[in-house]
Amino acid sequence: MVDKLTSWKYAEDFNSEGDVFHQARVRANELGIESVTANVGSHLALIASATGAKAIVEAGTGAGISGLWLLRGAPKAVLATIDTEVDHQSAAKAAFNDAKIAASQTRIISGRALDVMSNMADAAYDMVFLDADSETVEEQAQEASRLLRPGGVLALAHALWRDRVPDPVMRDDSTVAYRSILRAFQKNEDFITVLSTAGDGLLLASKRL
Repeated sequence: MVDKLTSWKYAEDFNSEGDVFHQARVRANELGIESVTANVGSHLALIASATGAKAIVEAGTGAGISGLWLLRGAPKAVLATIDTEVDHQSAAKAAFNDAKIAASQTRIISGRALDVMSNMADAAYDMVFLDADSETVEEQAQEASRLLRPGGVLALAHALWRDRVPDPVMRDDSTVAYRSILRAFQKNEDFITVLSTAGDGLLLASKRL
């Protein structure tokens, strides 16, 4: 291993984004929204494509960047995306309009992720992407497991939480929560799980058929 950090940076810059993404990132920066990197986005697009996703849930709309990637991978899918912030929802709508995504393909839902997800149907979704508040992330992961059909995939952003998760000395609430999720999926025989270092860490867990 010559320079692992250089390799990580090379992977992060491997996928390019066009003008629609650029404008969405400008809006995200203006609103102080932390968005997924292009590397994380490309992972999401690949999974959405590989699963032939038709119904996707996203917890944490942000400025719509992750939604753009998800719908790039599954251009016929319907995306139900959840956020509490009106400004975020407006930014996402602008991004989806810029990308000429039909209004019928996006359901922008106002509310807390856990509250909204708890009212969604069992085994009705092909993919769930979690990138919302860390305070309830463990409960969100449990709900996501329920929402997925067999063969569906859970994607969890910030799975390494600021590179704190691997360090056992770090015991803040968010770090402990993400560490607990990783351990739970490691042991859960109902899922095939992989942990990627993309972005701030990306957990991918496929529900067994």
